[in-house]
Amino acid sequence: MPKTLHIDFVSDIVCPWCVVGLGGLETALATLKAEGIEAEVHFQPFELNPQMPPEGENIVDHIGRKYGSTPEQSAANRAMITQRAAEAWPGFEMRMGPAGRIWNTFDAHRLLHWAGTVGMAEQRALKAALFTAHFTEGRTMTDAVVLAEAAAAAGLDRDKAVEVLADDLYAAEVRAAEALWVSRGITGVPAVVVEGKWLISGGQPAGVFEEALRQMAAGG
Repeated sequence: MPKTLHIDFVSDIVCPWCVVGLGGLETALATLKAEGIEAEVHFQPFELNPQMPPEGENIVDHIGRKYGSTPEQSAANRAMITQRAAEAWPGFEMRMGPAGRIWNTFDAHRLLHWAGTVGMAEQRALKAALFTAHFTEGRTMTDAVVLAEAAAAAGLDRDKAVEVLADDLYAAEVRAAEALWVSRGITGVPAVVVEGKWLISGGQPAGVFEEALRQMAAGG
């Protein structure tokens, strides 16, 4: 009997492991479709650095300050994640160099919330466009023009995106959603919450998602 799972993908657009996790999840879902298991995936907001100023911070400085990593450790970690992303999401190109920056992502989450009101496919397309703008193109993710261009690239109405960004729309909804997921114990991302009760943490390979979702579809 066909089964459609409700999945909340809690993540941030400047989180490289979220790229890995989404690639693994979607590969698993493509495999499971032949077994009659499908999913509705909703992207939920999580800010890794809610206090980050608009100008952002150099990635090497940021990782060093936050985790105590040396520049050499940071470079090795970026190389490893880049390889994992290439394996998990064929065709996605991650270019994380030492000059990259980490950004405040609140406006991007507001835009993603709006896209979700349009449709799941549109929200997913915007998520991918934002990942590309940040990880592939190295763009300024606090710039309203960049965000509106990502919306247009995802097939959304650019003028409406500009309006959302200019008028601070959906700010309350995003804040409420962020607080909800924190209250449910989410402290790191990606966090894949299935049917509101099962959690798959981290940028897992497709095989891990596949087996877990198969069990969940069968009732746990």
